[in-house]
Amino acid sequence: MKILYAIQGTGNGHVSRAREIIPILKKYGQVDILISGTQADVNLDDEIKYRFKGFGFDFGTNGGINYKSSFKKADFRQLIRDIRNLPVKDYDLVINDFEPVTAWACILRNKKSIALSHQSAFLSVKTPVISGFHLGEFILKTYAPASKKVGFHFKRYDDFIRTPVIRSEIRALKSQNLGHYTVYLPAYSDEFILKKLEKFPNKKFQVFSKHTKEDYTKGNIEVSKVNNLKFNQSLADCEGLLTGGGFEGPAEAMFLGKKVLCVPMFHQYEQQCNALAAEDLGATVIWNEKEFDQKLKFWIEEGESIEVDFPDETEEVILNVINSYQRKF
Repeated sequence: MKILYAIQGTGNGHVSRAREIIPILKKYGQVDILISGTQADVNLDDEIKYRFKGFGFDFGTNGGINYKSSFKKADFRQLIRDIRNLPVKDYDLVINDFEPVTAWACILRNKKSIALSHQSAFLSVKTPVISGFHLGEFILKTYAPASKKVGFHFKRYDDFIRTPVIRSEIRALKSQNLGHYTVYLPAYSDEFILKKLEKFPNKKFQVFSKHTKEDYTKGNIEVSKVNNLKFNQSLADCEGLLTGGGFEGPAEAMFLGKKVLCVPMFHQYEQQCNALAAEDLGATVIWNEKEFDQKLKFWIEEGESIEVDFPDETEEVILNVINSYQRKF
């Protein structure tokens, strides 16, 4: 069986999940990997056959998306060429983790595909979402369409939704509390983060930054370039994780029994919805910058650790995907 596995490369979560899924897929056939986008800090060990620019959004440094930079970097003509030229008909099975080139190439050629992503969970009316009309909801539903969907979320809100794929390296960690707080807020500048954390001189913080070129220490705050192994150990040993409104980061912290503080990017629908679901599980959420100091103080002084059950279901999920293909979906 020839399998095309397409991955959105603009976030660490997609690539981290792929590191768990690819070895299992290889048990069932020849796997070619496609990735679009270039912002992930986690790398794949496997050979990548197709690498596209795709279309993604740049993080700013003020808590939101830099739309000007995002559209300036976008090459829509190349995106259309890639969609037209991708040979999806050469594959028996196409699996897509929120990757637009492959998704629309399949639509163009009437080729069935399976979506295997966190974003697929938002296609259920049972999944928690923020109220009102949001452009982000439309984007989630149209960005990377597929014939069949399997979603991942904090809870099994619907019959096609599974709990998070926790990396094997995270499952293998010994969780303990050495008293520091791990911080990963890629949508904020180091200056903003340090200004907030300096108000707690008796606490230790380990900050992982997308914006620094050198590691440094300022008082009680250690700032490091993003490093997967170093971040994993910091997370295993911390009291809590202060992070954005992503999915995999909070999920891993919850799995390790940490307390979690989420700061979803403003005007980012998916992150806002993730934060809503995380709050339901006991996470603290900073919904706007005006409440940042108050919520951070509350979380440090009164926040509680979260205990969840995220069983290792990845092999079972992939087997179900293979069976779906054999039944022609």
